[in-house]
Amino acid sequence: MNIKEASEQIKGAIRAYLSKDEHGLYRIPFRMQRPVIMLGPPGVGKTAIVEQIADEMGINFVSYSITHHTRQSALGLPFISKEKFDGKEYSVSEYTMSEIVAAVYRARGESGVEEGILFLDEVNCVSETLAPAMLQFLQYKTFGTHRLPEGWAIVTAGNPPEYNRSAREFDAAMLDRLLKIEIEPDLSVWQEYAAGHGIHPAVTTYLEAKPNNFYRVRAAARGSKVVTSRGWEDLSRMLQAYEAEGMEPPRHSCRSLPPGR
Repeated sequence: MNIKEASEQIKGAIRAYLSKDEHGLYRIPFRMQRPVIMLGPPGVGKTAIVEQIADEMGINFVSYSITHHTRQSALGLPFISKEKFDGKEYSVSEYTMSEIVAAVYRARGESGVEEGILFLDEVNCVSETLAPAMLQFLQYKTFGTHRLPEGWAIVTAGNPPEYNRSAREFDAAMLDRLLKIEIEPDLSVWQEYAAGHGIHPAVTTYLEAKPNNFYRVRAAARGSKVVTSRGWEDLSRMLQAYEAEGMEPPRHSCRSLPPGR
C-alpha cells in the first residue's frame, strides 16, 4: 500500500487501541494491542506520518532509532539490591529504568497527556545483543522489568533486507504478534503532499515529466544509487534557500532537473 493508505490504517488501529468503554477501560486490553510494524524502503515518510498522526490525535509522540541503542541503554543498568526471602537477606540483581521507557514517562509528565505513541525506527536492524530484549518488548511491552504504561501504542518501522544489509527477518511466531503494514513509494500520493507543502516547482515539474525517476534505491559498481521522496524534499529546500540568498544552485544539485533549472 502507499503511505497515505498506511497512515489511515495506523490511525485506525491507534484509535481502536485508545478506545474506552463506559467504565473508562480500554476496549482492547493493553496486553492484546499488537505493535504496528511498517516495512518499506527508506525515505518514503514512515516517521513523518506517525508523528503527524500523534499530532492530529493530540497525544504524545516519542521517537527512537533503535540502532542507536545498546542493550544497556534499552534495558537499563544493573545494580545490586538487598531482599529478604524466608527470613534471610540476599543480594539481588536489579536494573535501572530503561532510557526508552523513562522517555515515555517524561513525555507524559511534561505534556500532562497520559496517552501517546512510542515510535521505534529500524527495529529489524538491532544488534545481536539487543535483539532478544527487542523481541521481548514487542511481545510483552516490557524492557527488563519496566513496562510501557497503558495508553501507549507501539509503532515501529524497518527496511526490508533488500534495502538494508543489517536487516533481519522476523519469524512467523513474531509476526503473528505484530500488525504488519508493507509500504511502497507512490508518486501520485507524494504529489498531493508536495502541493500542500510548497515543494519547489522545478522538482514537481521534473517528476511530472520523468515519473520513473521518483524513487530508486539500488546497488551499483561505484556505490549505492539512492533517490527517495525525502531526497526530493531536501533538494526543494536547498533550491529555495539558494534562491532566497540570490545564489546559483550547485550544478550537482540540479543535474537531474530540466534544462534551465
